[in-house]
Amino acid sequence: MKPAPFKYYAPTTVPEVLSILKEHGYDAKVLAGGQSLVPMMNFRLVQPAVLVDINNIPDLSYIQNYEKGIRLGAMVRHSQAEHDSQIKERVPLLHETMPQIATTQIRNRGTIGGSLAHADPSAELVAVTTALKARFKIQNLEAERWVPASEFFVGLLMTTLEPEELLIEIEIPGLPSRSGWSLKEVARRPHDFALMGVAAVLTLDKKDRCQSARLVYLSAGDGPLVAEEAAALLQDQEISEDLINAAAEKAATEEIDPGSDIHATADFRRHLANVLTRRALAEAYQRAKGGK
Repeated sequence: MKPAPFKYYAPTTVPEVLSILKEHGYDAKVLAGGQSLVPMMNFRLVQPAVLVDINNIPDLSYIQNYEKGIRLGAMVRHSQAEHDSQIKERVPLLHETMPQIATTQIRNRGTIGGSLAHADPSAELVAVTTALKARFKIQNLEAERWVPASEFFVGLLMTTLEPEELLIEIEIPGLPSRSGWSLKEVARRPHDFALMGVAAVLTLDKKDRCQSARLVYLSAGDGPLVAEEAAALLQDQEISEDLINAAAEKAATEEIDPGSDIHATADFRRHLANVLTRRALAEAYQRAKGGK
């Protein structure tokens, strides 16, 4: 199929983009990498009257260190982030995540900002940025605002972005010392959307007790699901296999809300969540202790 007719704009500056978005509002869609939007347009699941192509704005393709972590422009390609040495050093969970996203061809075109703005609950970056407590810089013609990842995603393919706003930057703080991380997921075939996945971040104190923990699930509901009660079980405790099993059980049975479809039942997804949580927490714990 082919998309419905639309007007096409290719601005070269952010103010131009914002001006077009303000003029056209809900009738406009922003084209970043296009790896999700273009197929949806071809199937006429979305029919924007106006397409705003932001691929000609180099100012949105930066990766910068700052005192607490990394800042990425919204147009940073997945492949660019995948091979960046600054990200590997300062945000290793993001570095580990990138090769798990789709295929090489899609990563060469797909963008960080485009994936986040699309807000697919099966997208790795949605869960990982939530787990890492990232912040998003959003602009319109009059002002800018910062939104925590935990507040940015509000439903299935829905974010707090207003029609006249553009996601400009992603700010990801580095992890404290004695922190470990892990991303585990299961898909029917390599590079398919995950049937279930979990991003885990764990920080230990000097006595090897859990100082903080965060578990965020993908493909577990209408958005990234944070298992706060499961993480609370770990707080101030010495990590053990029994404790990890208890946290995994609580998250899988009480906190996530997976659905059933042709690929997997809700019960099977809960089973996967339990197994993946145990593996992710064990790996995060070993990394926090300095293990490999």
